[in-house]
Amino acid sequence: MDPNTLKQLVGEAAVQEIPDGAVIGVGTGSTVNCFIDALGRSGKKLAGAVSSSEATTARLEAIGVSVLDANTVESLALYIDGADEIDPNFCMIKGGGGALTREKIVAAMSERFVCICDATKRVTVLGRFPLPVEVIPMAREYVARQLRALGGDPKLRAGFTTDNGNQILDVHGLTIDDPLAWERRLNDIPGVVTNGIFAMQAAHVLLLGTPNGVERFVRQ
Repeated sequence: MDPNTLKQLVGEAAVQEIPDGAVIGVGTGSTVNCFIDALGRSGKKLAGAVSSSEATTARLEAIGVSVLDANTVESLALYIDGADEIDPNFCMIKGGGGALTREKIVAAMSERFVCICDATKRVTVLGRFPLPVEVIPMAREYVARQLRALGGDPKLRAGFTTDNGNQILDVHGLTIDDPLAWERRLNDIPGVVTNGIFAMQAAHVLLLGTPNGVERFVRQ
């Protein structure tokens, strides 16, 4: 199957994970767009959604979903989002679309994280995909020096500003063999807003698009 077909299949499968009348969190990216399209076709009614980006907000509103301010919501039934990489422990690299900070906030608010992606995103060790790090602009070069000291090769994502008004350094060359330790270490660098390792907010369910269809995995 081609990648677009796989994205559509996992998007449709994700709709089946949603309890009727729930308030959910929704991520950002091309696979999530397929989920939103499938949600619109399904006729499933939500009480509302918290969005991780302006782009997702516009897409949800276009299908009639009420997008809520995160500050007015105590918790979310589940969070649906893709991943750039996911390891055997359901830790992920996210942020290829630049929404990693808001994605991490919405994931933390949610009772369950349902990750939707195709089989090419499954890896043994995280790090093949460059790790996004959102930084406050005045700290960009300081943070870059600290990342180089840790063995990474940070590159500024040129011409890109996050919805929070910050910049992103994409860090090449890391072998993230202990995702939780790496996530905490990078977040401790002054000027880092957050990084794209999702270990503290690892996925609970993985819906994986494969040539044989969608396979469902649950974190033990």
